[in-house]
Formats: sequence, structure tokens, C-alpha cells
Amino acid sequence: MLIVPHYHGSRIAVFGLGRSGLASARALREGGADVMVWDDNEARRAEAQADGFKPVDLYELDWHGIEALVLSPGVPLTHPEPHDLVKRAKKAKVPVIGDVELFQMALEKADADAPFIAVTGTNGKSTTTALIGHMASFCGMDAQVGGNIGRPVLDLAKPSPNTVYVIEVSSYQIDLAPHIQPNIAVLTNITPDHIDRHGSLEGYAAVKERLFERQGEDDVAIVGVDDAASAGICSRLTGRRRQKAVPVSVGKAIGRGIYVLNGILYDNTGTQCVTVGDLKPLKTLAGAHNWQNAALAYAAGRALGFGRDRILDSFESFAGLAHRMEIVAEDGAVRFINDSKATNADAAAKSLGTYEDIYWIAGGVAKEGGIEPLAPFLPRIRKAYLIGEAAEMFGATLKDRADVCQAGTLEKAVAEAHKDATAFIKNGATNAVVLLAPACASFDQFANFEERGDVFRSLVFTRLGRDEVSGETGGHVG
Repeated sequence: MLIVPHYHGSRIAVFGLGRSGLASARALREGGADVMVWDDNEARRAEAQADGFKPVDLYELDWHGIEALVLSPGVPLTHPEPHDLVKRAKKAKVPVIGDVELFQMALEKADADAPFIAVTGTNGKSTTTALIGHMASFCGMDAQVGGNIGRPVLDLAKPSPNTVYVIEVSSYQIDLAPHIQPNIAVLTNITPDHIDRHGSLEGYAAVKERLFERQGEDDVAIVGVDDAASAGICSRLTGRRRQKAVPVSVGKAIGRGIYVLNGILYDNTGTQCVTVGDLKPLKTLAGAHNWQNAALAYAAGRALGFGRDRILDSFESFAGLAHRMEIVAEDGAVRFINDSKATNADAAAKSLGTYEDIYWIAGGVAKEGGIEPLAPFLPRIRKAYLIGEAAEMFGATLKDRADVCQAGTLEKAVAEAHKDATAFIKNGATNAVVLLAPACASFDQFANFEERGDVFRSLVFTRLGRDEVSGETGGHVG
């Protein structure tokens, strides 16, 4: 774990004792701070107590003499209104920060020459983060990957001479990290999201832009420029000339930067445009949205000094992320794809736009707008298998536009989709895809999208008679 000695001998309050909160408390304690922890959840307080912390009711605290409040990213900082403890801290002029700010302090105190790559954006940031981490490991570096992607940033290993930190940062975390200064900062894209936490799309974009504020002339800003908000940020960065700005686009050639046309990756950052290679054969990076992730990761790899061919070689062995267009299995010409993370129509459109001859499993708790926005993708769907609360509503939307099976449960949907896809292949087709892209929340039938995806994977392996760990055939299942 990393240690934060910045507050040695000082009193620090930590509110929110999830994984990142406990990691922050430990890092501060190891650095010599007097750490007072609290969570409104009694079970989390008990967990902290078992870890040697004595919970202190921060609502009853005298805030004078407190050096900082370390806040969980999920606690409102500004909108819809500041949390009560945020108000108390600010009234006492106590800085409110988060774990990424502590991480920045730890890096500076360690005085290590370990590059810090921060990745943010509305969509694609987890895949881009994981891909950069995989690429760096493939190219011989000790890649420490964490942050919003899963592993708390302060639980990562201390820097060694070969370490690179690849950190996914949310807008919530940036909001709590006023001194964040990544050597390489990546912005994937900006679409309307978290408006309740930032007040407006402009407010949300402004927080994202703060990722680049403290970068200097030796730092690199990599920005996807295919949406207006991100393009504006890149233009401002280019005009300021504080750091090297690298625009990235998919679908259009740009005069300076990195772009993808029809799956071909081009590097136009030097004196002449170079054709890097073809991304279309990469199964785990299928579709235009994944080509953007690959182009962003390529730009980060070049900033780290990796060769073009070596970067492309690393992409070929990237396994992808669970629940994000994850290739679960292949049964002859039938491919099973787990995109359980597609919890709304916009997310489902990415995978529906990637494949043809789709046997689509959808449904759950519907989001606002339903699946009407997916109308352009319906010609790609051979049949839809509807589950959960939204099944009837989705069926009405798809009436006379697509063949529909009211499956009800995921188990029945997998069985029927596999049977129909297999029959389609037997009738002479060369490929078919059984795709779980629910366009819905999961909590009518599952605890979360991860559980839904895990159940889908398990059902597929059971159906194919394969061991879920090795993927090898264990016996015939009809």
C-alpha cells in the first residue's frame, strides 16, 4: 500500500468507509496522522473498528484543529446540495479532499520517477484504463492499475524504478483532488451524465477539464474530440500550450493527432502520417467505441515511449473487461457476448452496432426513454428475448419491428437464444451472436449488473457443458 505522510501528527477526519475510505484511513495512519473515521452505516463502522480504528461521530466533532476532511466520492460535495459534514468542514475552513488527492501527495513524497496516467470520461474509461495497464505490462513495466476501476488507489504498491500508475478517475474524484497532476491525462468523451452531482452538463465538463489544469510542458493531454464538449477542451488546451495536447478521433481524419478510419489506426502526430495497423481483427476491441479506446491507449503508449508495433501486439492479447462486451464463449459459429454493463439504451447501442445477426437478450428495470432510441439497430436483430419488469413494455416497442420471445428469465432467454442461433447456423449462416445487452438496470432480478453478467456466463458454460474456469468441455448438454 501507499503511505501518506503529509499529515504526520495532524488530526484528519475520514467520512465514508467503503473500500477507498478504509484504504485512505490506513494510508494516513501509516503516515503518522491521527485518523478519526465515521460512516453512517453501522456495519462499515464495525469493519473499521476491526481494522484498529476507533470510530468518532463526526456530526458531534469540534472541527477546529482538523487539518482535512477526506470524503468518499459518493457523498455530495456541491450538488444537489453539500452534505451536512461538508458544510461543517467548510464553515471551519477545513479542506475537503478525496483519495486521489492523497495519492498525489503520496507520489510527491515518495519522490519516485513513476509516471502517473489518469483516465476519465463518460464512457470507455474503464476499458481504456485496463487496456493501458495491459499494454504497459506487455511492454515490460510494473503497471499498477486502480482507482475508480476497482482497486483503491492507495492500496496500490509503492513505486519501483519500473512502475507506472494507471488510474481511472471519476468526476467525483477529480472534484475532490484540487492538486491532481498526471503526467499523462486521458479524456475519452463527454456526454450528459451525473448532472444531479454537477448541476449542468457545463458543470460536469468543467470538472473533467480540471484534470489538465496543473499539467506542465513535460506532460501530455490526450483527448477524444468526437463530441463538442471534449473538442472544446482540446482546443483550449492547444491554445494555452501548457502541455502537449494530442487529439484523438474515430471516423474522421484530423490534421494533427491520432485517428481511426474504417478500423485502420493512423498516427499523424509527427512530420508525416503513419498507418499503424488494422484494429478490425481484435475480437475484444470490436466496434467504433472500442477503436476509440484503442486509439487513446495507443497515444498513451507513445507518450510512454513504446514502439508502434509493440503497442499493437499488446492489443492482440487484451482479454477485455468482464461485463463490457466480454466474449464469454464460442460454440462453433455462435458467439456469446456479455454486455451486462449496458444498463441503458445508449450503452446497448454500442454492442448492437458492433455485431450482425444478433439474438438479443434485453430487459430488467427500464431507464427513462426505454429502447426507442435503438430503432436504427433493429435490422441487426434476428430475435429479441425479453426478461424482467421491462419485458412487456419492450415487447410493445418491438411489436411488428422485430421477432420477440417473452422469456421472462435469463435462464430461459439463454436457452432459447442458443437454440435459435444454432438453428440459424445449421440453415447456412456463417455467424450468429447471442448478446446480453439489457438496456436496463438489473435490480428486479439481480443485485447488480455484475451478478447479472456472472449468471449469464454461468448459464452459457452450463449450456455448453464446459467448465467455467477452464472453458473446456465437460460433457454434452442438450
